[in-house]
Amino acid sequence: MSDAARKGFGEQAQEKLTPQSQKSTGQVIGENLTGAGDKVAAAVQPSSEKSTTQKAGDSVRGSGDSAQKEGGGMLDSVSKTVTDTVNSITGQTKDTAKKNDL
Repeated sequence: MSDAARKGFGEQAQEKLTPQSQKSTGQVIGENLTGAGDKVAAAVQPSSEKSTTQKAGDSVRGSGDSAQKEGGGMLDSVSKTVTDTVNSITGQTKDTAKKNDL
């Protein structure tokens, strides 16, 4: 069970398991807002005041957020490599590629 004023673990799991394609725009916005609020609450609440389950939940969530950031960084790196390769093959510079939306 999560601590008071924190997003419930069941609610978080439900949001993650529901495909984005099945959510309305309002649901997505609501999830993003409550998720951001929960992250702020996790950051400001001292560990000494968290229950054992809340500490564990925050730890798991933090690990997931880190993995997501790393995955995004890898995707950006691959995207840059592909763009640079295409530009090299076509002989375009970065400025020319930007003008042509490559």
